[in-house]
Amino acid sequence: MADEDARNLRRRKPAEQTPLQRALGLLTRREHSRRELSRKLTSRGVEAADVRSAVDRLEAEGWQSDTRFAEALVRSRASGGYGPLRIRAELSTHGLDREAVEAAMATFDGDWTETARDLVRRRFGPVDPADIAQRRKIADFLIRRGFDGASVRAASLGGAEDWDGAA
Repeated sequence: MADEDARNLRRRKPAEQTPLQRALGLLTRREHSRRELSRKLTSRGVEAADVRSAVDRLEAEGWQSDTRFAEALVRSRASGGYGPLRIRAELSTHGLDREAVEAAMATFDGDWTETARDLVRRRFGPVDPADIAQRRKIADFLIRRGFDGASVRAASLGGAEDWDGAA
């Protein structure tokens, strides 16, 4: 009899989670923006009114914060070798307004040019300023990563910003 009870317990479906429990489950794994959390809940079949209610409650209780999400994304992407242009673009896709994006970007305490230089050193090794093909390859790489023109120029010259082409 005990074996049969144990088998029945294993076959039982887990209790259906409320929209609030589903949202909280997503937030325990990582930070989510309000828009992202709403989209994920909607894609899981939760009604729009229930989504709004759950997300509003989690925000009011401090479980969900667009500010905290944005700051975490800036830290994560910057440490992953992405530049400010790419990070700003990604933040705006999460439904954050311009002020929230700028506030999150202001939390980055590093130097974007130095970040680009470190990335180039790790990826390409020493840079020869006379090697135009290598500089172009570096510039293309950094632009794809979202660095601005000044950072790209400084990093692709490999510390030889004053190099004037004279040998």
